[in-house]
Amino acid sequence: MKKFAMFLVMKSNDEKFLDAAIEEGRIAFSEGEIPIGCVIVLDGEIIGCGHNRVEQLCDVSAHAEILAIRDAERKVGNWRLSGATAYITVEPCPMCAAALIFAGIEKIVFGAANKQYGALGTIWQFQNETAFRQHPLVKGGVMADKVEKIMKAFFDKIRSEPKSEPQ
Repeated sequence: MKKFAMFLVMKSNDEKFLDAAIEEGRIAFSEGEIPIGCVIVLDGEIIGCGHNRVEQLCDVSAHAEILAIRDAERKVGNWRLSGATAYITVEPCPMCAAALIFAGIEKIVFGAANKQYGALGTIWQFQNETAFRQHPLVKGGVMADKVEKIMKAFFDKIRSEPKSEPQ
């Protein structure tokens, strides 16, 4: 009888937590928001969650990352999130990248590149900006195909919906 090695495909922590961010993004999608989600992790536990709520809250700053930072700050009782990792479906814009850096996030992991406003490698490299005191480790492209499919589905849906006439 032949012996076969059995291999279990285990998700890395980056994939596990990015999946949680993708779930946040799916909530945004279901609410008619751009499907971006973010979770913040400290010591292996999710301490902050957020998804885009710009339209719902009529607030330009209600990006997934900002809301996740606020949630994490409340949970730890401090605005400094030293040692934490942020997992985001799409590369952060300049506002969110700066907020993550100012909060002291140690590592930022994202799925898809943001070809329009990406501030962590695609357009700008905020993680290397000498004006910032903190310089987080950045890892992009994690599960990018999965994230890009969700983003495409959202924008295909938006484009196919009939435009409402102004009253």
